[in-house]
Parts: sequence; structure tokens; C-alpha cells
Amino acid sequence: MIVQREETASHRQILILSSIAIAVFAILILRLSYLQVIRGNQYKAKIKGNSELTVRIPAVRGEIFDRNGIPLVENRASLQVDLYLPDIVKAYKENEGTVPVITYRAFDHGMPINKEEADIVQIVQTSVIPRLEKLGLAGDYNTRKLQLQYRNNKEVPFSYRKDLDFETMARFCENSLNLPGVNVTLTPVRNYVYGALAAHLFGYVGWPTEIDPKEASQFNFYEPDVVGKAQIELAYDTVLRGTPGQRILQRNAHGGIEKEEEQIKPKQGANVYLTIDARIQYIAEQALRVVGRGAIVVLNPNNGDVLAMASVPSFDPNKFVPTISKKDWESLVHDETDPLTNRALSSYAPGSIFKLCTSLAGIRAGIGDREFTCTGGVQYGDKFMKCWVLTAKPPLPPHGKLHLSDAIKKSCNAFFYQYGNAAGIDQIDSVGKMLGLGQKTGLPLNNEAPGVLPGPEWLAANAPQERWSAGYTANVAIGQGFVLTTPIQMGLVGSTVANGGIYYQPRLVKKVVAQDGMILSEEPTKIRSDLKKEGGFTDNQIQQVRLGMWKVVNEDGGTARKARLEKNIVAGKTGTAQFWRGRSKDNHTWFIGFAPYEHPKYVVIVLVQGAKSGGAVAAPLASKVLQEIFAMEAGKEVKLTPLKPAVGNFKHISSIDFSNATPCSYGPDIEPGDSPVDASPRSGSSSRENMPTPDISEDADARGHVKNKQQNQGGLQKFFNFLGGGRSAAPKN
Repeated sequence: MIVQREETASHRQILILSSIAIAVFAILILRLSYLQVIRGNQYKAKIKGNSELTVRIPAVRGEIFDRNGIPLVENRASLQVDLYLPDIVKAYKENEGTVPVITYRAFDHGMPINKEEADIVQIVQTSVIPRLEKLGLAGDYNTRKLQLQYRNNKEVPFSYRKDLDFETMARFCENSLNLPGVNVTLTPVRNYVYGALAAHLFGYVGWPTEIDPKEASQFNFYEPDVVGKAQIELAYDTVLRGTPGQRILQRNAHGGIEKEEEQIKPKQGANVYLTIDARIQYIAEQALRVVGRGAIVVLNPNNGDVLAMASVPSFDPNKFVPTISKKDWESLVHDETDPLTNRALSSYAPGSIFKLCTSLAGIRAGIGDREFTCTGGVQYGDKFMKCWVLTAKPPLPPHGKLHLSDAIKKSCNAFFYQYGNAAGIDQIDSVGKMLGLGQKTGLPLNNEAPGVLPGPEWLAANAPQERWSAGYTANVAIGQGFVLTTPIQMGLVGSTVANGGIYYQPRLVKKVVAQDGMILSEEPTKIRSDLKKEGGFTDNQIQQVRLGMWKVVNEDGGTARKARLEKNIVAGKTGTAQFWRGRSKDNHTWFIGFAPYEHPKYVVIVLVQGAKSGGAVAAPLASKVLQEIFAMEAGKEVKLTPLKPAVGNFKHISSIDFSNATPCSYGPDIEPGDSPVDASPRSGSSSRENMPTPDISEDADARGHVKNKQQNQGGLQKFFNFLGGGRSAAPKN
């Protein structure tokens, strides 16, 4: 009985223990089921999130084409080595247990405080650089820039090596680095196809000054889009920019990047089509390179399209891709000939080409048929204002009695002194405003100068101690004194006269087209003013000025005989404004021309700094450009090739003759025919003023110099060298 009770108790204990065990197992099974089934995806995502790296892929910029679809600005692939700094710090801490820190001075609510941060330079120097040096892949870098980027923009990868060449890329491909935070990426960068061609129109790109923190928070690492910094790249930045993509990278157990799991490709931005004809731009730039400083603009007088805009000296915008070196940037900004300035948008004293405006003002005032006499000059107060005939070497006889068309032909200053005063400064200013003078044209380019159209109100505002006088009006009438105009402005004046009185708003961008071919926007032809409707001019009155311009080129005694062409009739006007650069004479010489005379298709405006006269220097340049354009129309091929930057100089040009092997002749003499008069022109403004500073790559400092070990070429490296013709370009660090 006792034994039976003991057995029953034992069975009960076993049953209880079994029940407890079953319950525990059941709880464990339920817990595991909960973790694996119900919350499995959540934990899986968490584990995956710890091993994944999301990187923003920069958007691909749209391209820039000429009016005929010739690509002028494209994108090219650039391989670079990026350092993901937080990953490098994390891996270092896991390996070493702690990270070195530095102390730096900062401000908190205006109060200076000491802060600490990881010594990223030491970490990179000890954990990354030795491995790269061993493989011969290290590059010199600026350690100060590295530390500052970690402090201020650690979510943006540090560009350690840029534009890898074939050799370097092959070694990276052959060697598995297995370095956490080190990655080779393919990045689209700008390529200005024809080098310095039209550099002043395109501008350049660079990194943004600010990053959207909300967008940046969506990625482990944020590679920003390059943005337009100047000119067309800036003005059309919003349409040129595309849509960014995304890379999802898989880390291995050591924190290194093992593979790419997924990629969402970026979408390219829209393409911009300019009104520029690349062939005419090439013709203008090639012609202009015979001088050291100047500008040429070619316009369609029938709609305001800018067909070419050239300026010398120039620069290669490819130097700014992806960043410009400190040495190259300082070379540009310290060059006294100022290659960064677009002279087509800068203002200068126009000299006698301004007489076109004065001529129209007199016609509007009702004195277009009046006769005035040149006796060699006119007395205003205590100053005798000379005609150019008295300043010529040797002096020439006065012009005598003249009507308007012959006064334009001979560019008689004495005539226009009297004619301008008879018309009145108010009338000159009124017509000048109709012709867009004293105001910006509205082209989508940086730092366009408005010029100066002076009058009594302008003088009162800028020199209140002075009073307007007849002498001031006389100076304005011949484009001297306070008058300042830009080449593009005077080109539009010439266009208005050429087409019979319509001032078209200049147009540089023709249309914006999406990648699927849809036209997103198209710039229409706009009339800014109509001299006949708004100014009361008749066709015959405008023809008076056109006739004068015809005589300038085509009659004996005209000041622009060197602008003549054999098969097309050219009309034009010369100008020479006295200017001094320090103690050196540096005249601004001009020519406005259009052709063919009866049905104009092209207007050419030329400015040359440091030359004898408009007739001797600027007119032959315009003739050369027109000659090549008409030859192109007749079937002559214009072969576009990349241009090196035009180099500036301060040589004084006495004449240009393209029939000579060396077109330019140099010398200080003044040639009769539209020579400068004794006036007081002012220095104009430069289109370079307030130009944004580009991204400048800092030189490597002493701490950032590396010592690569000599490497033998591997098979893949030899293959890449074979593809590259055995060349090994020096990579950008």
C-alpha cells in the first residue's frame, strides 16, 4: 500500500514536471513563432538595414546644343574614389575599440567653446592610406579639407581621387581592397566638346553651396548634383538638372562594400538649344584670335537671334571640371588681359558708331535734312572741340558743308557736334532708350553691363556739382564723354537700322527639349520697340541712315573701305574712342556692319581694344567674318575642332589684312579716317564683376603626401593600357 502511494506520488511529480516542460517548450515555440513569423520581417529589415548602405546618385545634366543640333556641352563618365567617412570611423572603432579625437574651437550661440570630434585624418592615414600605398593606388590630398568635410558635411562622400586613368582603374579592378568606406564610383561630369569655343556663353558648373537636409536624411551618403555657377549653365540650371537615382550597397561582415544590391538610375535633365550657329561661332572666334583683346557679335537682324558671341582672350571651361586647380584659377584671375571677361557684354565708350543714334535723334527732331559746316571744330565755352581731321597725322582739311549721309560717311565730328545740339540731348536720350541703350538687353548671361546713356538727370544724380551744357551734348553726340555701350547693344542698334526700324529682343536660347523629344518651352521672337510706330519715323528717314552706312563702305572717302566684299554689298559704320591704359594709349575701335545691303541677313559688331582705328582694324575683321559666312552658305565646309584658350596681349594694332600670312601689323601711328578726338571717355564696366568663385581644388598639404610602392602591371592593367594606346594620363588627386 505504501509502495503504491509512492509510485502514485512519483507519477504525479513526473506528470507535473512534464507539464511544466511542455509549457516551457510551448512558450518558447510561441515566442519563436512570434519573433520569426509576426516580427520576422521587422528584424530581418533591421539586420538588413545594418548591412545595407544607401547612396544618392547625382542626376545627369541635360546637354546644350547649337541651333542645328550640334552638341556643344555633353556629359562624360568619370571614375573617382570616394571615402564614406562615417563608415571608415565605424570600422576603425570596431577594430581598435576606440577612435582618436581632436579638439577644435567653435561657437555656440555666439560663445566660443571647445568641441571634440574624431581625428578623421589620423584614422584615414592609419587604416586606409597604407593599404592603398601598398597597391600603388594612393594619391596626395589635402588633410585640412578632409577634416573640415568630416566636421561640416560628413554625409557627403569625400572625393579622394578624381578622373582615374586607365592604369589606376585597372589596379583598382584587379585588387579587392575590402576597405570599409572606400568605393570607386562612376560619376557624370561636364564635357565642353570644343574646348574654349563659346566659353563665355556656357559658364561652368560646381558643387552646391547648400544641401537640403530633409533630402539628405533619406540616404546614408549623399552625393549632390553639380549646379550651374555662371552663364547658360546657371540661367537654365533648373531645366538642365535631372532626377537623382539611388544605389543600395551591401556591406560584408568587416564593413567593406561587397556588392551592389539595387540601383535606381538617375534621369537626365532637359536639353537646351541655343540660337548660336556653332559654325558661325567658330568663324568669329578664329577671326578674332588675330587680336589680343576684343569681341565679335553676329546677329540675325530679322528676329534678334544671336548667331555668335565671341570674346578674347578666353578660357577652357573644361579646366573647371570637376574642380579647377588653385594654380589654374589664380592664373586666370591674375591675368591682366582678363580672359574671364565677356567683352561682348562689357561697356566701353562707343565713339563714332554712336552717331547712328544721334542721326536718328536729329531726324526725329526734324533736322535730318539740314546742312552743317565743318571748319575743323566747334567752340563751346572755353573749349574748342576738334574734328578728327585736325588730330590726324598729318592734319587734313576740314570737311566743309555736309548733309547727314555724307557726315556719316566721313564720320565728321564737327557736323555731329552741331547736329546733336540742334536735336537736343532729350531727343538723343529718347531715341537711345528706344534702341535699348543705358539698359540691359535681358540675355540670360551673368554680369551684363547696362551701359550709360547720359543726360541732365543722369549728371545731376552722378555729378551734382556739374551742370549740363552744350559741350556735354556735343560729346554725347559723337559717343564720347560719359557714354558707355556694350557690343551687343550696338549690334542691336545696327540691326534696327538694317531691318528698317524694328528693335527685336535679342534671343540666345531657342528652346528647351525633354529627353523624350517633347518641347518644354520655346522662346518666341519679340519686338521690343518699333521706330516707325513709336518714334514716328518713315521708311525714307531710316533709309537716310542706311544710305550713310552704305557710303561708309562703298564710296571713296568712306572710313570702312576695308569692309568691302566682292559678291555681297556691305554697309557699316566705324568708331574709334580714345582711351588710355595708364600712360599707354589703348583706343577702343569699333565697326558695325550688315549684309547684304538690300535684304540684310547678318549684322556683325566688332570691338578691338588697343588698336589704331575702326576702319583699319575692326572693319577688316567684320569683313572676314561675313566673307566666311557667305562662303559657308555657298557650300564651304566649316570643320569644328576643339579650340585652345585665346591668349591676350597689349600689343597696339595698326592694321589688319587677312591676305597676309601674318594679318596684324603693329605700331602706334594714327591713320586718317575716323581717328579719335581729344575727349574724356570713361572706363567701362567689366562683365566679370561679381563673378561667382568656382570650386577650387586645394593643393595637397605636407601631411597629405603619400608614398606609393612600385607595382608591376597586371593582366587587366595591360589590357586597359592596350585600349588606351599605352598612354598613362596623370590622374587628378
